[in-house]
Amino acid sequence: MGMDPSARDDTHPTRVDLYWIPLGAGGAGFVRLNGRLYEAIRARAERRTPLDLYHTALEVHTGGERFTIESAWPSPDRDTGSRGVEVEGPVGSPRLSRLRVLRYEVRCWRNGTIPDIGEAVASPHTVTDDPHTTQRVLDLVPSLPALTWGRDETGTGDMWNSNSVISWLLTRSGIAADTVAPPPGGSAPGWKAGIEIARLSEADG
Repeated sequence: MGMDPSARDDTHPTRVDLYWIPLGAGGAGFVRLNGRLYEAIRARAERRTPLDLYHTALEVHTGGERFTIESAWPSPDRDTGSRGVEVEGPVGSPRLSRLRVLRYEVRCWRNGTIPDIGEAVASPHTVTDDPHTTQRVLDLVPSLPALTWGRDETGTGDMWNSNSVISWLLTRSGIAADTVAPPPGGSAPGWKAGIEIARLSEADG
């Protein structure tokens, strides 16, 4: 279970911090509009009030170094090494993944940045300060499944996206991601998918 961020010791040398960033923060109008449309349709189908949507990212501190882990779409250019890209995958359809605009990337970026981190809500939330678990989060990034963003290819009932990447990493690292919840009134689409796919990976050995 995650630690209370108000009780976190910022001087602790080893920890994994989770950030809840409003979807479309920083003026990403297209992302924000599509997110609101998606949530409005889903809320109407489930007969409930629409929720605020969040995108998640991690900041990992270990061995005196800092790494940021985040998914981004679209992948901006071919210079993937400069921002620590470990995994790339298709958006919408694998058949169109040769187009960079329809490809996402997962970064594990040494001394990297998280865009719009200043707009994060109820953050940072420290999910672990155990050295072994913290290192495992970093080690697992290259083994993330490059599933199709926006699709439910494994039948979890939830789509794979940037939140799935984070919840997959936490679950595979031994962190109880299902006890980590977004800020009140919020939702993190894809979170469930990451947890369930990670558990299937563990079951397969």
